Amino acid sequence: MKQRNHSSKSRLFIVCHVKKPDLINMARRPCPTIFTSGTHNSSAKKGKYIKCCDYSALVDKSDSAKTHLSGLSQNETDWTELPSLALLLIFKHLTLYERARAAQVCCSWQKIYHMPQLWQSFDFVIAHPQWSSLQPTPPALIHYILKHHAQHLRFVTFKVDSCRESAETACQILSQLVHCSLKTLQLMSSAKPSFLQLDPSQFVSALTLVIDKCHSLSSLAIEETPVDDPSLQLLATNSSNSLEFLEMKSCPRVSARGIQAVADHCHRLCELSLNYHLLNDDLLLALSTEEHAILKFLRVEISSEEDVQALSVHHIAPESWEGLINHSPAMALVMYVFVSQDDNLGEFFGSIIPVTHLYFGNHMPKVTLGKVAQNCPRLTELVINSNGNSLIDNEIVAVAKNCKKLSSLGLGISELSCSALVQLAKICGPRLKELYVMEESLVEDEHYDITHAAAEISRCIGQDWGPDVMPVW
Repeated sequence: MKQRNHSSKSRLFIVCHVKKPDLINMARRPCPTIFTSGTHNSSAKKGKYIKCCDYSALVDKSDSAKTHLSGLSQNETDWTELPSLALLLIFKHLTLYERARAAQVCCSWQKIYHMPQLWQSFDFVIAHPQWSSLQPTPPALIHYILKHHAQHLRFVTFKVDSCRESAETACQILSQLVHCSLKTLQLMSSAKPSFLQLDPSQFVSALTLVIDKCHSLSSLAIEETPVDDPSLQLLATNSSNSLEFLEMKSCPRVSARGIQAVADHCHRLCELSLNYHLLNDDLLLALSTEEHAILKFLRVEISSEEDVQALSVHHIAPESWEGLINHSPAMALVMYVFVSQDDNLGEFFGSIIPVTHLYFGNHMPKVTLGKVAQNCPRLTELVINSNGNSLIDNEIVAVAKNCKKLSSLGLGISELSCSALVQLAKICGPRLKELYVMEESLVEDEHYDITHAAAEISRCIGQDWGPDVMPVW
């Protein structure tokens, strides 16, 4: 194979036909073509570049490999005898289908294809193609993985459409992962929560089988499923020394007691995502103890009916927030608000909250914005989807004055005068790294039109800025 060197580093390209094969008919397909940089042949033009790996950087880790390759001339380089380490690193950069094609080249490449290190991570996509936009994992591939590589899996994700049958299939697959030592597990529905349509005992049985066998789970993300408190208590017992990330959203059978059990036992937990109704003073106290790890992220979502009720029933005491911040001073408190009850939100933001990132997905009342300005001193990012048709000049300026760390602001459907936006830019100055405001939301006044306001804002924040324009199709 001819090779021309354009630099001191050789680069290896793997070229495959545009049509990707399935694993069943793999043997009937032509093998991939391999060539190095500088090679221009007809077979290459028919193919498709898949990945480019710095081959010299790979073989530097193997002295024997360098000795072997240095003894060959350019025309005699035997790519089928690449070092296993180099091949393994190359294969890790390929998709599953590209690996299957490359495995047809020779026996040594096929051996690399079956190495356990390449089968540690997999996304099971369970969907009906005619009803979903998801590209489902072929059943034959699922069968192959469960039969030959289930024990090698470490990082697993289930993506399921809105069909009950898909959720049942996902549970069946999950129950067969009892012989692998999972590190991360994620279960998510792409649309309507199909897992909630199942008999709760069916889902819980499959999940607890896996949790019971896994004693080193470090990350668990479960959304809109019938998981319950006993499952979380089992998780707290079996993964007390390993769990670092827990996401538990829109799971109606989980109570604050289940989350509390995890916080009490899993002292390495540093990221937690949950609904507001699961948050209480006892949980924050458990996360603030000396033996507990420093919390990096606490994500709280206010979206369900239970969350709305909790807004009016209980509030977190300022002392609980203060204790958590003293224990984890660099913690990011992220809040997603998808409700718009004026009274409840106004009362909720009526006391000091150490939120750093605040997102309002629905309408944000003007009075609530004023209280955010008063009681969220740690705020660094504020995003408001809509605010109505009343000017929010005073509230936005108050946010800029009181939130000394504000560096990102996004406004959707709202009304803000150009002068108020310029004043915000003057207060924040260069620390305002991101500013997204729709042109339709800006109201020109006697001091600034949109053009002059944009120029002044650019000068204040030290970068070119202009309002976003609503696209018209």
